[in-house]
Amino acid sequence: MDVIAPAVHWFGSLLWGYVLIYVVLGVGVYFSIATRFVQLRHFGLLWRLVLSSRSGAKGGISSFQAFCIGLSSRVGTGNIAGVAIALTLGGPGAIFWMWCVAMLGMATAFVEATLAQIFKVAMPDGSFRGGPAFYIERGLGSRFWGIVFAVLLIFTFGVAFNAVQANTIAGVLLEAHTVDPRWTGVVLAVIAAFVVFGGMSRIARVAEWVMPAMALGYVAMGLVILVVHADRLPAALLLILKSAFGFAPVAAGVGGGIAAALLNGIKRGLFSNEAGMGSAPNTAASATVAHPAIQGFVQSVGVFIDTMVICTMTALLILVSGLYDPAAQNSIAGAELTQTAVTQTFGAAGQWLMTVMVFAFAFSSVLGNYAYAEANLTFLRGSRSAFLVLRIVVLLSVLLGSVAELPFVWSVADIAMGLMTLVNVTALVLLVRWMKVTLADYENARASGRDPTFVANEIAGLPVPLSKLVW
Repeated sequence: MDVIAPAVHWFGSLLWGYVLIYVVLGVGVYFSIATRFVQLRHFGLLWRLVLSSRSGAKGGISSFQAFCIGLSSRVGTGNIAGVAIALTLGGPGAIFWMWCVAMLGMATAFVEATLAQIFKVAMPDGSFRGGPAFYIERGLGSRFWGIVFAVLLIFTFGVAFNAVQANTIAGVLLEAHTVDPRWTGVVLAVIAAFVVFGGMSRIARVAEWVMPAMALGYVAMGLVILVVHADRLPAALLLILKSAFGFAPVAAGVGGGIAAALLNGIKRGLFSNEAGMGSAPNTAASATVAHPAIQGFVQSVGVFIDTMVICTMTALLILVSGLYDPAAQNSIAGAELTQTAVTQTFGAAGQWLMTVMVFAFAFSSVLGNYAYAEANLTFLRGSRSAFLVLRIVVLLSVLLGSVAELPFVWSVADIAMGLMTLVNVTALVLLVRWMKVTLADYENARASGRDPTFVANEIAGLPVPLSKLVW
């Protein structure tokens, strides 16, 4: 580990410091322009579609269930541990850059979810599967790169990210209740096994109820803390803005650290909201909707909730607590920092509140991560025994992640996420014409007073009729 860890850290710094930091922002800007800033023009429509998408689905899962599964993976330990790590390494300014990534990422999320719907395929049981691997093969005609993406995703979400989720909750339970991390891993794996072995439909049912309750509960808890420390809120917001542009100390007193704030904000922002990573499209494709753009709008909301609401809440409750000093090294980091801030307001009850929240966040993310991995194993045409192996690997990752070192786990996740993102955004740019034609079809239908429905072979402008694309 002494040899591997430095090498992993070096490669991760190279990938993020010189490649992805520009790719993520550049793609977000490009898709915002390509969609004429769909995330702003249709902001009200996004929410109306989410709130009206709970109706049952024929031959698949509902739009709302797909949204909740995607949000389950997005809203995880990145919102608790990741934000705290961004504050520790990049200073409060990192939160500003997380906001920027999110607003641009809403357009990216729309594009990838819409493409996932366009190129999805029907399964023998009447459900649907899709995602980047599918639109790479069907849209670009490259099964090779589809396989590359599928393998990267299975490793990233089936192994690395599940280890991160387990690692976070093990750290919180050890800090707050002196629970042995090995027992945490065992309990989390056993509970996850019950849902994972039930397949996508059971995951969808659990996510549909757990995710909204979990998000609302966390926001409510955060609002109480902000009300208690309302006098400190303006200073916290000002500190975020000043630090983002180098006008305040960043990371242990290093002045002018714009690069540190920018790098950590983008990296932690992407890890949290996953826009452009190619993860959420895997469940977006599973939804039964009348038009692909509908699920694109719905999934775009997930990015907003994840970063602009929940990540912001975490950052503010840490900053107003008075525990965090951007000009000095902090003795605590990650989820433990967030937990300590909550405990300061709620006392002993705060420890239990955070324990429940972190466990729910981590558990829901494990389910969402598995759903992504399963969709890509379907693309690889895995046998029944292959799916059994995948489930076992996912549960083993939870067990091993519980006892791993935090910095190493995060570093591995960063590299896997970065490579996956590069493959996905390349495909998105090459397939942008499909998205533009589909978005125009949706908007034209609404403008003429019709309910938008997608009949691929009747839409003028598609590069190739979908009926000619086989899988």
